[in-house]
Amino acid sequence: MKRRALIMIDGTSSNGPLYIQAAQRLGLHPIILSADPARNDYLATEGIEAIRVDTDNLDTLIYECSRLRATYDIAGITSAAEEVYATVGKLCRHFDLPGPNPTSIERCCDKFVQRQLLAEAGVPMPAYRLATNAMDVESSAAEIGLPVVLKPAVGYGSIGVRLCSSVDELTEHTTYLLGGKHKWLASPRILVEEFAQGPYYGASFMGNEVIGVAAVDFGHPPYFVGRECIHPAPLTDDEYKRIADVSLSCLRALGLGWGPTNIQFRWTRRGPVVIEVNPRIAGGSQLVQLAYGVDLVTEHIKLVIGDKCDLRRRHSETAAARYLLPDRDGILDWIDGDSRAAAVSGVAEVKLYVEPRMPIVRKGDHRDTIGQVIAVSPSRAQTTAILQRAVDLICWSITPFPALGELEQSASPHVPGRRRT
Repeated sequence: MKRRALIMIDGTSSNGPLYIQAAQRLGLHPIILSADPARNDYLATEGIEAIRVDTDNLDTLIYECSRLRATYDIAGITSAAEEVYATVGKLCRHFDLPGPNPTSIERCCDKFVQRQLLAEAGVPMPAYRLATNAMDVESSAAEIGLPVVLKPAVGYGSIGVRLCSSVDELTEHTTYLLGGKHKWLASPRILVEEFAQGPYYGASFMGNEVIGVAAVDFGHPPYFVGRECIHPAPLTDDEYKRIADVSLSCLRALGLGWGPTNIQFRWTRRGPVVIEVNPRIAGGSQLVQLAYGVDLVTEHIKLVIGDKCDLRRRHSETAAARYLLPDRDGILDWIDGDSRAAAVSGVAEVKLYVEPRMPIVRKGDHRDTIGQVIAVSPSRAQTTAILQRAVDLICWSITPFPALGELEQSASPHVPGRRRT
């Protein structure tokens, strides 16, 4: 009898390992098809079978999956990476396996098309315009009114996203996006959006069922780098219902409703307005499991292989993550305290993504995170206190890169900065 395999197209550093572990618990043999397996260092750690393949070429992926079928019983095909999820849907259609609607995923991943479909359905959103050149950006911002958010029409992880509060900032970021420094995933198109102000929330869905709503906090503007996430968000029953109702309107408008979706909101004077709909599990899926007892990754895989999901909440706790963010660029001299932080009662996980002597170059997106701490307890106040206690034990030192004028002044001693978060 052939061994049952789960094919994963690429992966992410946050959820990729969780998919591998969940597949193994379900008795599946995970196989990763990746354009660059070395990019995901957890593959070597886990000793997982990984095959290098052009993940942008559907025919090549079909050929590779067909080749694997000679050896394995392919139970399902999926991915933790949003940028290849439409391709996953096409592969599932080709091999007659359960999967997302690729057309719906493609429309959702184009943020301008997503905005158009949501607007047609009457979903509350910030004002927006599409721009393809600097003149379009300037006129769109003038129509909407500063401050505005500039973001690539196709992208993920807040890459290329910035709040622009002045004309100078608008010009600077437009030049960055269109001047050859930004790596475009599609044709260069910029979404210019009204900056909706208010608390930020993320609703996690599986199918048409809301699993939970998190409160999200960001680091310092003008970028949107996650600093903290907590489940459940401090919402009244009415506020929770309004977010759930708007979310279901989003799913209907975009033709979603199979598998995971993460919908992000700002709560403004108008109530909840939709910032973004993402056809994937949010990065903090461990928080959902710790808070409610629902393992979204495992339940997603069950869907993928044709089994029935079990989305019942098993308990009610408060789980929170703090993401460690550097305040300067430079060389990481040392980072310490993770073991002490992990020993704090109530801490569920401590992870560091960096090692001494690594260069730290902030990009203003999810790649800036150098580690995370997760805590859980029966109450919000207790969880917050546990999290802060643990985070205070972690510190690091970063020596800034020398300025151009300092390179010739090496005789002068330098005192590196010691930072805590």
